[in-house]
Amino acid sequence: MKINTLMAGLTFAATALSSQAQQLDITVTNLTQGIYYTPILIGAHNADTSLFSTGEMASESLQMMAEGGDISGLSMMLSTANADVVENPAEGLLAPTMTTTTTLDTTDGNMYLSLVAMMLPTNDGFVGLDSWMIPTEAGTYTLTLNAYDAGTEANDEIINGGGSPGVAGIPAAPGGDAGTGAMGVTMNEENGYIHIHRGSLGDDDLAGGKSDLDNTVHRWLNPVARITVVVN
Repeated sequence: MKINTLMAGLTFAATALSSQAQQLDITVTNLTQGIYYTPILIGAHNADTSLFSTGEMASESLQMMAEGGDISGLSMMLSTANADVVENPAEGLLAPTMTTTTTLDTTDGNMYLSLVAMMLPTNDGFVGLDSWMIPTEAGTYTLTLNAYDAGTEANDEIINGGGSPGVAGIPAAPGGDAGTGAMGVTMNEENGYIHIHRGSLGDDDLAGGKSDLDNTVHRWLNPVARITVVVN
């Protein structure tokens, strides 16, 4: 009986420790050569909450973010789940090679960290961190992040100002270094689930061709971002 009581006490203590409030200093770095990130959404949340899951269909809110950079739906979902949220720490686009830093105070039970941001110019590509368990031990932790395809739109690589869910095309190329008049890389995708992005193809014809993307600027490989988390 005494042993069982002791073990129960230890279990309770471990649970309390793992769910305690923490202060996080978070730095996000864009590792790409020519891709911009739309406003970033960062959240600390519980185990029952997730912004996205590979191999599953994208939610409407994820589609809004991945196709047009609108994080409002995902942010509302996090807030409804009593998550701790930081919106748009870069105060706009995060340019290639640039870094942004923010502080996030977590509350009890919010033990998982997630991050998303649309990548421009892409059709429905986004950088993501899915439910990383926040360490309880103080220290500095560094992760590299991959790009994901929301699976909601064909990667036609045509820049036409489209950005609303279900509207084909890329909203913009913020660097002003893309072409026009492309016929499109593809109009169909076999994989309609969230998956690792295959990357942009681009071409060398800025006045036509298959893609409006410049293959010397807009091609990229994973990983596309680095996140450093200081647990205080």
